[in-house]
Amino acid sequence: MVAFVSHVTVDCRNAYELAQWWKPVLGYQDDPDDPNQPGQAECVIVDPAGQGVSVLFIEVPEPRTVKNRVHLDLRPAQDARDVELERLLAHGATVVQDHRGISGPGTGWVWLADPEGNDFCILRSPAELAATAPPSGS
Repeated sequence: MVAFVSHVTVDCRNAYELAQWWKPVLGYQDDPDDPNQPGQAECVIVDPAGQGVSVLFIEVPEPRTVKNRVHLDLRPAQDARDVELERLLAHGATVVQDHRGISGPGTGWVWLADPEGNDFCILRSPAELAATAPPSGS
């Protein structure tokens, strides 16, 4: 037997506010059968197309004190990494470390944090990856 990922859980101080912050980042929405409300200790957001893994935000009493052992790596669906980075920064993300260009121009990623300090990364888009891929059959 095998298992599948039901959802990713994020510990936080305010489940509703963090769910609201992440919805436009991922293009997600509240579960239509269980919409999130202010003051809820658990809030879930879902991919409206039903293809992505749901994200569950659960309130915990302790603050985040060390680097996350697990984090989300986001790949822009359409825009280039740097365009998406600017959108995320305007939305309130903060840069933790910039790893762009580590293997030459147009490579790398940026390590970011959400408003509660949870780590995530923004990677290059599929189009950027394809543009820098070595020719096949070489």
